[in-house]
Amino acid sequence: MTQKLFTPLKVGAIEAKNRIVMAPLTRSRADNDTGEVGDLHVEYYAQRAGAGIIITEAAQISPEGKGYIKTPGIYTEGQVAAWKKVTDAVHKAGGKIVIQLWHVGRISHVDIQPDGQKPVAPSAIAANMKTFTGEGMVPTSEPRALELDEMPRIVADYVHATKMAKKAGFDGVEVHGANGYLLDQFMKTSSNKRDDAYGGSVENRARLLLEVLEGVTNAWDGDHVGLRLSPFSPANDIADENPQETFEYVIRALNKFGLAYLHMVEGSTGQSRDVKEGEDIAKLRQLFDGVYMANNLYDRDMAIEAVEQGKADLVAFGRPYIANPDLAKRLELNAPLNEGDTKTFYAGGKEGYTDYPFLEETTAE
Repeated sequence: MTQKLFTPLKVGAIEAKNRIVMAPLTRSRADNDTGEVGDLHVEYYAQRAGAGIIITEAAQISPEGKGYIKTPGIYTEGQVAAWKKVTDAVHKAGGKIVIQLWHVGRISHVDIQPDGQKPVAPSAIAANMKTFTGEGMVPTSEPRALELDEMPRIVADYVHATKMAKKAGFDGVEVHGANGYLLDQFMKTSSNKRDDAYGGSVENRARLLLEVLEGVTNAWDGDHVGLRLSPFSPANDIADENPQETFEYVIRALNKFGLAYLHMVEGSTGQSRDVKEGEDIAKLRQLFDGVYMANNLYDRDMAIEAVEQGKADLVAFGRPYIANPDLAKRLELNAPLNEGDTKTFYAGGKEGYTDYPFLEETTAE
């Protein structure tokens, strides 16, 4: 009998051929000046079309949303035309592909920002982090706090990016509300010290995320929109005084949007699945009415078990997809996996990007 992980699932408007998802993976290979993807990206994503759903590397919604060099955007006509080659190739190969919409907030540097301006954030609190600029890894810059009258502009940028993604032929969009980037910065107390309608209470701290989702789902119905959250992750120097309370409120509030899925980082991003006392992933998962996508350090057995037991509807795999373009097939066959070369994870060319062998190539040797 085929395990449920390897069976089809309707995810909002997306017909996924299996429940294995390629998680978003920043690879820093876009044109740094234009934010456009290239022929390498076309090959890279088409190679991985065996996933039930591909979620692209995060793509900034505006020049201000950029935090690392060589990351792509989804706000210009040139970027749309470049991504269209990717979506066409993935669809030709029988896959489905969603683009992750990104605003990094304070996880940026003045060298990357338009006109050398300060990055923006809920509050003028620097993250104790580094980012990747033309000079290499450097400490992130101190941000400025967004003004109250700028919030509609942020929402409008997400809406514009959503419309551009639709134009580029994507099957949907994923709003990045996780890992210490802008929307997460608003939700969590360590980075949000505002005393206006966007700070203080959980209702206020969640306001921008919910306004973004309102705008995005008006631009493209909720069946084509996913959301990524990381309630308990300290990624990018972020914390919340009571994350369980914060995210119980947030997740209940999501149900009115009819989202295609909720994509959750369970535990600390890429580090650990452990959570503190009083933090309960299962309870959060139960509060969401729709399709639930689990993520963080899953292996084959864990993924099979999670889906069989109804703890997850889909499981997203990140790093294994770097080195295994045919990961879904390998997992179904319980075949060995290629090891990834960490030296080529970020930046570079085809080496460590499109040259990992498929299973047939490995077994033929």
